[in-house]
Amino acid sequence: MSQPYVTLNNGVRIPQIGFGVFQVPPETTQSVVERALEAGYRHIDTAAAYNNEAGVGAAVRASGLPRDQVFITTKLRNGEQGYDSALKAYDDSLARLGLDYADLYLIHWPNPAADKLVDSWRALERIYHEGRVRAIGVSNFLPEHLDRVLAEGTVVPAVNQIELHPTYQQRELASYCQRSSIAVEAYSPLGRGQDLDNPVVSALADKHGVSPAQVVLRWHLQRGHIVIPKSISPDRIRSNIDLAGFNLTPEEMASITALESGNRTGNDPRTFSLSQIR
Repeated sequence: MSQPYVTLNNGVRIPQIGFGVFQVPPETTQSVVERALEAGYRHIDTAAAYNNEAGVGAAVRASGLPRDQVFITTKLRNGEQGYDSALKAYDDSLARLGLDYADLYLIHWPNPAADKLVDSWRALERIYHEGRVRAIGVSNFLPEHLDRVLAEGTVVPAVNQIELHPTYQQRELASYCQRSSIAVEAYSPLGRGQDLDNPVVSALADKHGVSPAQVVLRWHLQRGHIVIPKSISPDRIRSNIDLAGFNLTPEEMASITALESGNRTGNDPRTFSLSQIR
């Protein structure tokens, strides 16, 4: 199944539809990711904090796919922020993945209480300049956090992975990223399922003969977002990547965009500071 791609600010191409493994149990991660790869996904998103990097790497090896055909993202957890600790954390992630490199490495949270985001970013810059990762970026960074990285770092983040869905669009942040050539990657792109019951979404799903999730994911793609939906259901895994058969009109896009309600479903980046101990 062909996939759309987004070209990052350093020329690296990332599949626009990825597969997330947040809260997928370690013991089932390999089989779930194998199923996703069989369905056509070529972008898998994990993190040290998810405790399932090993299963992701095992699935990639078991798939028989060439390494350069699978885009792997992982992330630096809060408890390992800092220059030296971030360098070690990346090596530890590669060891768990059983891979020689990651395609994208992100600082998982700004964790402003620790005030280590700049030191962590400098570590990621070193890994990048050494050619040990193809791209580096951030996750859950707000404008004030990005300001510091852009002012004190030397590499513009390739990606900012943020909570983004029809009822929580973070428009100011998304615009900031777009102005700064930082790709917007949406996690919880379906609002953890809460956005799928909206009558506007349901009506469009009926009109196009697709699922509500496909409508919302199509909205993301047409807005230029990278998306990483998660499911362990074989049917949903397949349908979430099957988005090429229809398009939303400008009016339909606008009707979904109008659903903004400030409905955050996750943690607040200004205050979230848990160490994310595995």
